[in-house]
Amino acid sequence: MSNGSPQMRPLALSSQGNRLSGIAAKFLKHATKSRLAAIFVFAVILPGVRAQTIEDGIMIPKSAVCSGTLYTHDAWDHYWEGTYNRTNGNLGTVTTQTMDFTTNYGVFDRLNVIGTVPYVWTYASQGVLHGQEGFQDLTLAVKYELIRWPLKEFGTVRFFPVVFGSIPLTSYDPDFQPMSIGLHAKTIAPRATLNFQGLGGLYVNGSAAYVFRGNVTLDRNYYYTDSQLFLSNQVAMPNQFDYVVSAGYRGHGVMLIGNFAQQQTRGGGDIRPQDLPFVSNRMNFSKAGASAVLPVPLRLLHGLQYWFTYSNTFDGRNVGESNTFTSGLMYQIQFHRRSAQ
Repeated sequence: MSNGSPQMRPLALSSQGNRLSGIAAKFLKHATKSRLAAIFVFAVILPGVRAQTIEDGIMIPKSAVCSGTLYTHDAWDHYWEGTYNRTNGNLGTVTTQTMDFTTNYGVFDRLNVIGTVPYVWTYASQGVLHGQEGFQDLTLAVKYELIRWPLKEFGTVRFFPVVFGSIPLTSYDPDFQPMSIGLHAKTIAPRATLNFQGLGGLYVNGSAAYVFRGNVTLDRNYYYTDSQLFLSNQVAMPNQFDYVVSAGYRGHGVMLIGNFAQQQTRGGGDIRPQDLPFVSNRMNFSKAGASAVLPVPLRLLHGLQYWFTYSNTFDGRNVGESNTFTSGLMYQIQFHRRSAQ
């Protein structure tokens, strides 16, 4: 019921009829959990990343290439039907698992490009709804350090404008919430991030974005939502505003922070009583959590890092009351230009 968190989240359901070309197509179609585990082992030994995301105030240097894999486990058995918190015996506990394949590239010291591809699968512990799995949406972001303001005795303040967007990778069906793996809506969003890095390791970060979402096409020519009947297969998706604030310690390759995030949907109806969620439902949430990034002491893989993140969605509307943890390895490699003879 909401992007990026355990709340009946909009993930990407890959329809079984999808045909992709070549060897990659066969792999995607028949991917299993065991194969994903193999991908994980392979990906973490490829060029990787520091603690850098779209929302934070951290950049990788020029000519650095980064990639890694993060596993996310999201589960809930209570959810908000509108503002009413309830359980559902036809669902039990809904679990969403995601493998994120991420690559970053330092075009310049102040300009980074980030790309992420998630593979998602869902499962309900009770009832007759079948889980779905498949590749979700490709997300691309351009992050620029516009302002760098040194404070001699304290640290450095930085400001980052970011532009990011997403596009569905497959023709998955979004009209099967909460078991579908996505909403199948194209998005584009401006984001602004303000960051302070103290000389003693104090780290404070704030980031906000406004997400514009395109229409979603259903495999039926009518739908009912928000007390209205629509004789169309086109669903207008409400835009969203989100922000996240975090604070903690960052230094000597270690990062320990706590964070708070909110998402607010600009429109959309509530889940009807005893009904399934709908793609354009209002999906609001508040969640809090903590993250840790620790260096892995391996001489042959200098720069390898272990990531762990936990969050709890403690308030919401048309989303799951979920607990989410993310774990994985990231590694960075720096390519240097050869000096002229």
